[in-house]
Parts: sequence; C-alpha cells; structure tokens
Amino acid sequence: KQWMAHFTRSEQLQVLDQPRTLHATLRSYQQFGYSWLDFMRRWNVGACLADDMGLGKTIQTIAMLLHEKEEKGKLPGPTLLICPTSVVMNWAKEVDKFAPSLNVHVHQGSFRLRGEEFAQQAKASDLLITSYPLLRRDEEMFNQIEWFGVVLDEAQNIKNAETKQARTIRQ
Repeated sequence: KQWMAHFTRSEQLQVLDQPRTLHATLRSYQQFGYSWLDFMRRWNVGACLADDMGLGKTIQTIAMLLHEKEEKGKLPGPTLLICPTSVVMNWAKEVDKFAPSLNVHVHQGSFRLRGEEFAQQAKASDLLITSYPLLRRDEEMFNQIEWFGVVLDEAQNIKNAETKQARTIRQ
C-alpha cells in the first residue's frame, strides 16, 4: 500500500544538467535519457534503456551515476554492472575515460577477489563490473552485498525468466 501511494504523487520529469564531472558533452537525447533513468531510479522502478546501438546508452548510465554522486557527495552503495564477458573491459575503459571520479572495480579472471576481500572491495567501489558467467559462479558473494543499483548490459541475457542466470540476477 505504501509503495502504491508513492505513485499518486505528481512529479514530472525534469531534464537534468549534465554532471559537472562527466568528461564529455551529452547530446540532447542523451541528456534526456539520463534524466529519465534518474527519474525512474528515484521512483524505485526499473528501466530499460533500449536506444539503437551506438547512441550512447553507456554514457547515459555513467551520467546517471555521476549525477547521484554529485548530488549526495557519494553513492549510497556500489552499483553492480553485469555484461557479456567480451565487453567488461570496454565498460571499464569508458568509465575511466568519461568518469574518472567513479571508483571502479573489475571482477574478472582467475585472480579475482573472493570472500571478505571481495566484500570490502565491492563496498568501497562506486561501480563493480562483472560478467554474466561470473555472476552465476560467484552468486553467494554477490548476494552478500547491498547494491545501490544493478545495471544489465545486453539484458536479453535474462529474457527467459526461468533460467538460473535470470533467477540469480533477480536475487
């Protein structure tokens, strides 16, 4: 009842200014897109940003995280970004290029952190990037962290809600 009452408030989407710490200039549709992502986040509703390939879904996501960090001084917790293995390092490079103020940890490879070391690093990060296969493999560790948000790149990886991967991500 409390959650539904939240939706009776009248609030309109406002296009946000570009984050000061973003090392890029957003196009108008990207600025609107990141404002929309932030609006949905504030309403505690999931969102699917499905722009055509090459239109800047990555930078819009980065901008939303930077905006929140600038507004609050820090993110309320780490954000988990799950993507195909082939683009994990691309995400890390994009964040480093456009948002060097975000503290990023890449959870990948055989030397990845485990146990308490993983938990400490995750909690100290703004953004933790991992792959779909490693999320399944390290499920217990991921479930112990209170995430600020979860971002799925190539979300068609969970289109079948009954797969172990989709169930793991919902948890």
